[in-house]
Amino acid sequence: MNGNAQSFRRIVFLPTMCLRSKFLRIMLLQIMAAITFLAVAALAVAAQDATFHLDPQHTTIDFTLADVLHTVRGTFRLKQGTLQLSPASGKLSGEIVVDAKSGESGSGMRDRKMHKEVLESDLYPNITFRPDRIDGDVTSQTKSAVQVHGIFSIHGTDHEITVPAEIQMAPGYWTATLHFAVPYAKWGMKNPSTMFLRVNESVDIDLTTSGSVTRP
Repeated sequence: MNGNAQSFRRIVFLPTMCLRSKFLRIMLLQIMAAITFLAVAALAVAAQDATFHLDPQHTTIDFTLADVLHTVRGTFRLKQGTLQLSPASGKLSGEIVVDAKSGESGSGMRDRKMHKEVLESDLYPNITFRPDRIDGDVTSQTKSAVQVHGIFSIHGTDHEITVPAEIQMAPGYWTATLHFAVPYAKWGMKNPSTMFLRVNESVDIDLTTSGSVTRP
């Protein structure tokens, strides 16, 4: 009797195992298909042309100028910014506009001297960056380290620069951080040093921004 029961259980159990194994295979195939679809979709999105909008309310522009006694820190405000990227060619166009008159360091006397003698912001109220290409891939959903090449305009003159940037993508949204130096004295602006106070001839800029991303 026991032998018959064991044989019956084996007869019932074997088809059940086969059904479960078949179900697991189907589930694995469906999961693999979903992963493949998502990966292909992400690549397709990353390959599309995109327009990046910079939100002035979510943009910070900090400058740092060192001298022999202490470090001067200050800020500027973004006026507007829109960039168009074509990933296939690496072409990047558009413009980032900074309000030169918004520069402040926390010292009224120092800021008046900066605007009157260095930036001459009444004559040159805008600081702009017009990119023309990006070196490196901007990938979907991950951080990308790239190099942005373009023309930086300040104090009425244009200067060719390449800026390192880190870009983080998300669905319909992006963030970016940039760090670069502006050799203002070399570019024809007055060095505000005095006999008793010497400052560097280059100022460091840190820009953090975020905004929406639109695609055609």
